[in-house]
Amino acid sequence: MTASPQPSGRSFPGSGLAKGLAVTLRTMTKKTVTAQYPETQPDLPPRTRGVIGLFEENCTVCMLCARECPDWCIYIDSHKETVPPAAPGGRERSRNVLDRFAIDFSLCMYCGICIEVCPFDALFWSPEFEYAETDIRDLTHERDKLRDWMWTVPAPPALVPAAEEPKEYAAARKSADRTAAQQAAEAATAAQPEPTRPEPTRPEPTRPEPTQPKPDRPEDGDAR
Repeated sequence: MTASPQPSGRSFPGSGLAKGLAVTLRTMTKKTVTAQYPETQPDLPPRTRGVIGLFEENCTVCMLCARECPDWCIYIDSHKETVPPAAPGGRERSRNVLDRFAIDFSLCMYCGICIEVCPFDALFWSPEFEYAETDIRDLTHERDKLRDWMWTVPAPPALVPAAEEPKEYAAARKSADRTAAQQAAEAATAAQPEPTRPEPTRPEPTRPEPTQPKPDRPEDGDAR
């Protein structure tokens, strides 16, 4: 067997420390790349899993999100309500009315299963993450707070960059513009002062002109 060749150069004592100090001196003169939070807010991607928002109008209390949650951190309470028939002679219907929808974020592991399994698009991810609390009980967000998180949910990007705007968005925008124009017209009409009607002037009474007395006509039998 041939012996392995020995390294030609020898390491001097303290050479590792000198190399480390050299790296430190080189980086001291460069601009820092660390974002100083909270003075500088991080630029988060739109699909960041920060907090879950609830769109209450779409929730049908199907309980699918609570059943599929692996941590059992979603609490839902509801009651049934009878809806009268839409037309005379029809049948009454019963529907579920949401009483409570809460998520305990001290147990949530942000897996997103509840958002994926919701068939009615009632749950959405929001990139907001600044909701730390000093009391762990305050991390249970009720439906009012979950509804407030909906205003921080970013709009979904278009599937195709050059795609046309969905007709639902166009119809909603036209309806909003029409309502705004109608309200502006009503406000302008209410702000205008009502025109004052001139008081009717009474005509001055005209005095009859004096008439001169007519001379008496002689009768036929009188002498002239």
